[in-house]
Amino acid sequence: MEFFRIKKDIPFMRHALIFNVISALTFVAAVFFLFHKGLHLSIEFTGGTVMEVEYAKAADVEGVRKSIAALGYNDMQVQSFGTAHDVLIRLPAQKKVDSGKVSQQVIGALKAQDDSVMLKRVEFVGPQVGDELTHDGLMALGMLVLGIVIYLAFRFEWKYAVSAILANLHDVVIILGFFAFFQWEFSLTVLAAVLAVLGYSVNESVVVFDRVRETFRDRKFGKMPVPDVMNHAITSTMSRTVITHGSTQLMVLSMFFLGGPTLHNFALALTIGICFGIYSSVFVAAALAMWLGVKREDLLKPVKEKDTTGGAVV
Repeated sequence: MEFFRIKKDIPFMRHALIFNVISALTFVAAVFFLFHKGLHLSIEFTGGTVMEVEYAKAADVEGVRKSIAALGYNDMQVQSFGTAHDVLIRLPAQKKVDSGKVSQQVIGALKAQDDSVMLKRVEFVGPQVGDELTHDGLMALGMLVLGIVIYLAFRFEWKYAVSAILANLHDVVIILGFFAFFQWEFSLTVLAAVLAVLGYSVNESVVVFDRVRETFRDRKFGKMPVPDVMNHAITSTMSRTVITHGSTQLMVLSMFFLGGPTLHNFALALTIGICFGIYSSVFVAAALAMWLGVKREDLLKPVKEKDTTGGAVV
């Protein structure tokens, strides 16, 4: 299925150096802000108080959020839990403040708004749990990267695998850099979005490299210079890119604008990842593969010489 077909190849590789310099500067800036400012971690990582409350009728989540904000808790998370009557509240840990007093303050403010509210449970998430989640998140990211490298190395050739994983890690670091620079809250849902972006970007790189391999094997294009092969492969996938990324972005934008605060940062991370995923697959992954010296012979199996003498080979 194609919305359009570009007859003349777009010279992407002509501008590869310029865009990769911009990409490198963006990457360095992201790393700088990660170390300088750090991530604004949610209570899943830092610890805090978790409360579950129940209302007699459908809960006014926004009203709950305003009541808690009036107590001075600006980094809380409020979301529907299970049914429309149940609300889950997460509050960050505060120094020298007992978690029991925190829950009493919150439930008092909520009862002042609606006397039907009932406290179902209160849990305290300690820093040790947050450290464990951080460790598990980094392990998940590392295992995903390792699995992608192995997959690409088997499917293509090591030059393609190295190019793709560097381009996709570039996307992940830039997403984290955005969250560090603007101090957006980094929660488990954002971590899930980062892992999803890594897989999403790999898929885009695989599509481009598949077309590169087809172009190299096509006798019509087999003798073309490598930059021209890259240009043709990327240009021929443009229609597919517009369809897949456009439809995905529409879904993500619906979550961004209509999903409420719970899905806001999740959709934001996906939006950044989709935009940079397209960019990295075109200008970073393809350019790196070209500079690593990919050629037609890398994709062809060596031809064994036949014994024409009829005798045994000694």
